[in-house]
Amino acid sequence: MTLGLVLHSALLIPYFSWKYSHRRHHSNTGSLEHDELFVPKLKSKVPWFSKYLNNPPGRVLRLATTLIIGLPLYYVFNVSGRDYQRFASHFDPNSPIYSDQERLQIYISDVGVFATIYLLYKLALAQGFAWLMCVYGMPYLVHNALVVTIVYLHHTHPDLPHYDSSAWDWLRGALSTVDRDYGFFLNTLFHNITDAHVVHHLISTIPHYHAVEATKAIKPILGDYYQSDDTPFHKALWRSITECVYVGPDEGVPSQGVHWYRNKF
Repeated sequence: MTLGLVLHSALLIPYFSWKYSHRRHHSNTGSLEHDELFVPKLKSKVPWFSKYLNNPPGRVLRLATTLIIGLPLYYVFNVSGRDYQRFASHFDPNSPIYSDQERLQIYISDVGVFATIYLLYKLALAQGFAWLMCVYGMPYLVHNALVVTIVYLHHTHPDLPHYDSSAWDWLRGALSTVDRDYGFFLNTLFHNITDAHVVHHLISTIPHYHAVEATKAIKPILGDYYQSDDTPFHKALWRSITECVYVGPDEGVPSQGVHWYRNKF
């Protein structure tokens, strides 16, 4: 726990805040009402300006914004997170994301992050801002882009359904994610959270060093319910930012609570 707090704080991630919201993500994956991250919007709730960004320059802007500052925007302002109908932030102990029993640890998370910010400030004074950007700033941005890429592509795919409360259940939601192969080196570097993400959602207590083995075991059982995608990640990013703008039910049939990605305004 202490190690997690230190390491996450060093990356400006509020550890306990992330821990609790991520647990709720696992409990509500694929739910339009209760999932915690990369929650797609219904067409009626998409911001008015989205249709003006639904073109190549707009997609480049959206993708760059998501990769570069998407992670801090999520933690600070809950951008792309669950709609709580009021301000929600991973840094706010009174945020609706958390229960009363969790609020003290949100304060502890805040202390860890602000201690890191203070340390970075002192380093900038001692070594210069340019030095700090080279040593910490650029690696920090690369880390953010990697995390966002992995999580975004796991949960944003034209073939993945999302469910409203009339159709969602835990198993349906857990299967609404996709495995993606980044190659042996990156898969190993990321502890196989990339190519064994489906099993991570189905049985999150499996340690990462057994995740690939478990994935091989469940694939024959799941059959067509198992989702994987070998599209190179840069092409997959462009496909998802292009095709996955909002969600809606199947056209021409009564709504059954199942929603699919759309991009036509």
